[in-house]
Amino acid sequence: MSLSKNMKIVGIITKRDIAEHKKTIQDIVEYLKKKKKEILLDTNAGPLFSQHGLGRLEILKKSDLVITLGGDGTLLKTARYLVKRKTLILGINYGTLGFLTECEPDKMFESLDGIFKGEYHSDRRSLLRVTIYRKNKKIQTFLALNDAVINQGAFARLIEMDLEVDGRKIVRFKADGLIVATPTGSTAHSLSAGGPIVHPYIESLVITPVCPASLSMRPIVIPDKKQLTVTITTRRREETGDIGLTVDGQEMIDLKFGDQIKLRKSRRVLYLLRLKNRYYRMLRNKLKWGE
Repeated sequence: MSLSKNMKIVGIITKRDIAEHKKTIQDIVEYLKKKKKEILLDTNAGPLFSQHGLGRLEILKKSDLVITLGGDGTLLKTARYLVKRKTLILGINYGTLGFLTECEPDKMFESLDGIFKGEYHSDRRSLLRVTIYRKNKKIQTFLALNDAVINQGAFARLIEMDLEVDGRKIVRFKADGLIVATPTGSTAHSLSAGGPIVHPYIESLVITPVCPASLSMRPIVIPDKKQLTVTITTRRREETGDIGLTVDGQEMIDLKFGDQIKLRKSRRVLYLLRLKNRYYRMLRNKLKWGE
């Protein structure tokens, strides 16, 4: 049975500077009204219709289908608020690269027509759960669709870290940083740092050191059933705040000596709507793979 029959409530999540595309959003709203859909607008789009709008979390809780209008950043921000409910997400590219988004604006209504006819498949993407512990106390937890990155601040000094897998110490090393990526995130920051391209259906985590002091410290791909623990063993003056953790390029938190970052596959999953299998075409067209 087509899941499109259950798409009664459609949420719209947009990038912050969406006002310049007001006409497009108005056209989408009119289109959805004709399809007899209940429409939920976020706090960016709502004011364009004299509404306050809803937060991302509330939209994801209530919607059967969520349309994101923006680039990969908009979709990454949306993934942080995912709930256990299986909400389908269609990304429409109003950004630059648009590797994660499904369609361009000029194909938007054609794509929606196909979706409401049931002509699509659901692309299941794993998420990374990132939890920071300080003095054995949990201080913050994030969800990441792409990656978690330990990096330097203003001071260009090597960071010393311990890496454990399922509680077993694997290595202590020094590097400019460390990237732990999902298969989806393997084509993002990890790839730029020399990591491998991993197909999103392979259940794995990619560990990529950034400019390690030892040439033998190479990227490694491990099963995503493992839990990673990274411990900061570099002693720095705490007031400098020159070691940080960045999650999906969206959230940033300062790290201190002794902090532990635990990373594992989340139980939550992102379901992207796809009209066709376009993964290899995207590698060629967006990343110029093989050229």
